[in-house]
Amino acid sequence: MLALLFPGQGAQTDGFLHRLPQHRAVRDTFDEASQVIGADVLTLDTLDALRSTVAVQISLTIAGVAVARALADEQLTADISAGLSVGAYAAAVSCGALRFDHALKMVRRRAELMEAAYPSGYGLAAISGLTEHQLETLAARHADEDRQRVYIGNVNAPRQIVMAGSNDALDAFIARALAAGARKATRLAVSVPSHCELLAHATDELLAFARELPFHAPHSVYVGNRGGRPLYTADAIRDDLATNMRYTVRWFDAVTAMQEMGARVLIEAPPGEVLTHIVRDHVPDSTALAASAFAFGRLVATARRRLATD
Repeated sequence: MLALLFPGQGAQTDGFLHRLPQHRAVRDTFDEASQVIGADVLTLDTLDALRSTVAVQISLTIAGVAVARALADEQLTADISAGLSVGAYAAAVSCGALRFDHALKMVRRRAELMEAAYPSGYGLAAISGLTEHQLETLAARHADEDRQRVYIGNVNAPRQIVMAGSNDALDAFIARALAAGARKATRLAVSVPSHCELLAHATDELLAFARELPFHAPHSVYVGNRGGRPLYTADAIRDDLATNMRYTVRWFDAVTAMQEMGARVLIEAPPGEVLTHIVRDHVPDSTALAASAFAFGRLVATARRRLATD
């Protein structure tokens, strides 16, 4: 079985849309997206443009859908689709639960709400080497002793966890985590406190927006963010997309679910490789391929060969 993985905010790099495959499906996706957003999408991935949460999230959605369509044109259609955070929108398009134009409109609204709620002074930090329970304990101590709240945003792997909060709180918490034995603790290129209660009001507004968009039962498997499990109805997928900025992303649970369902070849859409490394580290019997690390023709040939021998 083939699974497509779509990365979230923080994976973006300067010029990443320009580095997508020279494929008809990619060009068509760019044209469609440009019409929907009313601007040339190839202006969205400059270093200056990527300072905007709106530009980042729209660009990642475009990249994910473009590569999924290019792969489908080569008869590599996903049996399972899953995306981390905003990557879930490309996953919803990939499995047929949401039209691309509607996904772009919802992503733009999502990013605008997040940016308006916290225009500056907030973000995310990745902590490696400590468990979720250890970080929960440290976060509680941090709130008690320093009067600063931080939140568990993503559980990417058992000891690879992303924290959300204000810049000051995160910087102080990084020092606390390193002192407690964290192997690595770094800030991410994200300027909003994703996946925590700080975005509760923005989530309510996005839910109202999403109710006006048509969703469909998926034609292939969609794995959600909040529970890390397969979702099979239009309403469940709508709720997952609209609320994932408020709740912890259980990405490692999603990876485990995909393994249990029989995913043996997993392709990560550009521009990231983080999701690929998680699969390689924790599901060594599977084949994980980062699309950004291959020429497109070689990616297709490798995936076909691995699927044929599965």
